[in-house]
Amino acid sequence: MNYTAERDGERLDVFLARLDETLSRSYIQKLIADGCVTVGNGKAKASYRLTAGEAVTVDVPEPEATDVAPEDIPLDILYEDEDVIVVNKVRGMVVHPAAGVYHGTLVNALLAHCKDLSGVNGALRPGIVHRLDKDTSGVMIAAKNDTAHHSLAEQIQTKTASRVYWAIVTGNITEAEGVIHGAIGRSPKDRQKMAVVRENGKDATTKFRVLERFGAYTLVECRLLTGRTHQIRVHMAYIGHPVAGDPKYGAKKCPFAIDGQALHSKTLTFTHPRTGEQMTFEAPLPEDMQAILHELRGKNGRESGK
Repeated sequence: MNYTAERDGERLDVFLARLDETLSRSYIQKLIADGCVTVGNGKAKASYRLTAGEAVTVDVPEPEATDVAPEDIPLDILYEDEDVIVVNKVRGMVVHPAAGVYHGTLVNALLAHCKDLSGVNGALRPGIVHRLDKDTSGVMIAAKNDTAHHSLAEQIQTKTASRVYWAIVTGNITEAEGVIHGAIGRSPKDRQKMAVVRENGKDATTKFRVLERFGAYTLVECRLLTGRTHQIRVHMAYIGHPVAGDPKYGAKKCPFAIDGQALHSKTLTFTHPRTGEQMTFEAPLPEDMQAILHELRGKNGRESGK
């Protein structure tokens, strides 16, 4: 993969993590340490400060053998062909194996279902182009080959692919719509959390639109213009309206029967990497969020409305 630095002074590892959100910063740092990244004609450290116009080349090695095993886990498949598979991920499912979690993930299920998955992200994350948090449900796509993976990753990076989420948030949002700008990075107060930060954060922008109001809660549609870790959860908490059921960024106790945050990836639109056709897929709202909305509408004496 070949890139060109856009601005002066940006760290090499930060630059690469920003360009390809499917590669974790730790994995990028390992690639740099292993000599798989060159700046100009020479190797560089992760902390190297780039100059605008410098050429950066990344040579991602072939995935190594792994103990991640295929598992016969049911998948809600929305679409599938020789290049991509689109699924409706259930709340509570981890997307890919990580430290301490090697079973029951979406990757385990995909390995059992698909003959081939792209190897761009290494052995632990085959096919994974983008992520959803464990307790976020909804539509996501995986790539079956490297060509499809690079195309989809570029679409997400350049924002030609779009993702729309629905969330039930606490409090009454009086504005009809809005845009949240705020760089996201590790919280200086709690390293287990992300936060809107002034320094060492990645630019992040979320658009939201109110769909329905219930007084103490609001149903909103969120559109990601960037794809940062916990972005919607962090941004909604930042403006004082954390996602219901999210103990990390909101109230520790939730009055509703939901195991996780009331956040759902509802719609994904992308250009098919082989045919060039624009495709849109929608995952229906899960039963737990439907039940919350039914309860809220009942308390407000209506079945729908704003």
